[in-house]
Amino acid sequence: MPLAYPPFKSCPCGSGRSYGHCCGPLHAGQAAATPEALMRSRYAAYALGDSAYVQRTWHPDTRPAALDLRDGTRYLGLRVHGAQGDEVTFTAQLRLPDGERYALRERSRFTQLGGAWVYVDGDTPDV
Repeated sequence: MPLAYPPFKSCPCGSGRSYGHCCGPLHAGQAAATPEALMRSRYAAYALGDSAYVQRTWHPDTRPAALDLRDGTRYLGLRVHGAQGDEVTFTAQLRLPDGERYALRERSRFTQLGGAWVYVDGDTPDV
């Protein structure tokens, strides 16, 4: 079950907007207008433990059968490096369950399925 998150607080995706005016409406069912908006909302869903949203916004050909977000990982911040076409490059700062800090850098690919953006896959770009 996802964490309850007040709509007036800053969105976990780091946009600077309130959750109620950023990722909250997407988590409630509104379609993302762009791949970047979807990527931000997926990061926020990971941070809030909303595995149902992450699964729902993952392309059915590439999504895992199950996803457990209750492993103790903490999501500390998101930086979007660029968004062009159907790709978004970002770095997510994490604290792993053992306390280690980790930076995940990914170039994510998205596509539209039934008129809605979905995450397809991603890779680690050369730094």
